[in-house]
Amino acid sequence: MADIQVVVNISEALLTRAHPAITRWNRLEGRPRTHHFDRALRAEVRDAMWMLSRQWQLGEFVGDDAGSPILARACLDLRMIDHYQPGVGTVAPLDAEDLLEPRVERRSVPLAVNGQYLSLDLRMSVGRRWLRLLQRDFSTTDYDDQFRRAYAVKVPDPTNPADRLVCAHMDAWQEIGCAAERAMDGIALLERVSGGGSVADGITLAQPAHAAALDVLLDRLRDWFTGLIDQPEPGDDAWQPERLEYAFGVSAPSGDSDDVGGTEVVLRAPQYHHGNLDWYALEHSGETRLDPTEVAAPVTPTRSVQTFIPTQVVFDGMPNTRWWAFEDRHTNFGEIAPDTTDVGKLMLMEFALIFANDWFVVPWTLPIGGLARVQGIALSTVFDERLWIEPVTQGVADEGWESWSMFSLTGDSAGHSTFPSELAILPVAPKVLEGERLEDVSLVRDELANMVWAIEHEVPLPTGWPRSGNEAGHELHTFLQGLVGPPAGPPPEPAAPIRYTAMTSVPEEWIPFIPVHVPGSTRETQLQRAALPRFLDNAPPVPPPEPVEPRTPLLRQNLPHAYFIHEEEVPRAGVRVTQCFQRARRSDGTVLIWYGARKGTGRGEGSSGLGFDRITSTTSEA
Repeated sequence: MADIQVVVNISEALLTRAHPAITRWNRLEGRPRTHHFDRALRAEVRDAMWMLSRQWQLGEFVGDDAGSPILARACLDLRMIDHYQPGVGTVAPLDAEDLLEPRVERRSVPLAVNGQYLSLDLRMSVGRRWLRLLQRDFSTTDYDDQFRRAYAVKVPDPTNPADRLVCAHMDAWQEIGCAAERAMDGIALLERVSGGGSVADGITLAQPAHAAALDVLLDRLRDWFTGLIDQPEPGDDAWQPERLEYAFGVSAPSGDSDDVGGTEVVLRAPQYHHGNLDWYALEHSGETRLDPTEVAAPVTPTRSVQTFIPTQVVFDGMPNTRWWAFEDRHTNFGEIAPDTTDVGKLMLMEFALIFANDWFVVPWTLPIGGLARVQGIALSTVFDERLWIEPVTQGVADEGWESWSMFSLTGDSAGHSTFPSELAILPVAPKVLEGERLEDVSLVRDELANMVWAIEHEVPLPTGWPRSGNEAGHELHTFLQGLVGPPAGPPPEPAAPIRYTAMTSVPEEWIPFIPVHVPGSTRETQLQRAALPRFLDNAPPVPPPEPVEPRTPLLRQNLPHAYFIHEEEVPRAGVRVTQCFQRARRSDGTVLIWYGARKGTGRGEGSSGLGFDRITSTTSEA
């Protein structure tokens, strides 16, 4: 047997390659001695030092000495919202089955403008309803024909200035001409009776006793129309025209009392305009009662105590704390590349990647229309620790991190004392259907003209359908020019090298708002609605040109008197306000329809081209 070769100098041997060699690798595999893999799948680690080293490497020895919650017993006080106040109007009860959106957003349906009726489709629908009631209860009389003649839709007269809003638009003229003297205007009947008239005025009664029967029938028609479209009563409108927003307040019994009687938790929404009514539109108010003149006995809130097993918050992409589990790939927070100034995205990443497993969910079903206040949670951990956790008291923002909260109501700008954290479950509709926009107005700033313009993008026609404001203004101007005479021909060839223009023209759908001083102040300004004259060619000098009036009810507020808008409501980006019909259902399935407004951000500044005392060259440049 040959002796084993011993290499004396291994370094020199490797460099000179004096001894050829063959390298092999063997795979180390475990060989279970049984047919079951239970113990092999445990992946047991028998080296305790290795496990301790890994724990030290991952920082587990510097963690908090805290246990996971295994049992929670929560205490909650529930108060039901029972009163509503539109703006500074009258406080009224709020039923549990009422929806808050139509109560807040409802506005009066535009039925007339400047003496010209609007919403002819709605007027004829009310008329058809009245004729059906007459045919059913007075089938042996000719009352239906008499009412149809007494309240018939009139034939438009193109020579009458009162019918210019109809005759200026050919399609509206044709549609109303088809219904003229054939259909009945039911709204005209309701307006006549509401103005002090009688339903039997101008009607030849077959029997004197039919007058009382017609009054009863008219009450049924009025109730039907009231249920068809929800409109506000006088003093019940939450719309603030000077701010183009809604303002309202709600209250619930607090359970406490003062020297006068029971107090309330008052919540107000001073600037609601976006159309999605929910708890974040409200804020706490320092008032003790929604109506200071109404005092009631204290009402103790309903206290509920329930026991739960806390469940950890889970979301896509959440880091998994188990060693042998991997996260899904639906959300990859590692691929987010935030900017250094994107604080919100950085905070979201920090929450999702570091503190995600510190949050737990305690389910609790709350009734609609309730105001929930958590008194505290008795928590039991895996270390048999019992902790009593109270919610953080909310207050003004300058108190630091202790005022931080989530899904809780904030305080108003008055900066009153601290208030408890509460969650409002408002009685709102899960889905609201919106119809076609009947009014669409943009308010833009014109820095060159130093004023604000309200541009009517959509205006309502007498037929009930909308029309582009630019087209409607052009058609009306053309129609009025035709009443005066043909427009002037082209000007003669200029004899001078320059031309003087006293004032440039602006489209009729551009309504000016000029800055004026707030009464009693020399520094604050507000915006006042103004008007431009309507110049017609070959018009007589007497009477002077009439002012161009807005055609949307949004801008016709308080006509013919002044209308003011707070200047801060029109930023440099501008605002856009629309109005349309909306539809929703209550929990019992009944349908609610109302006419509501929305306000959103505009598209920036604009320029009308308005100018005065301009000199332009009449010679063309070479």
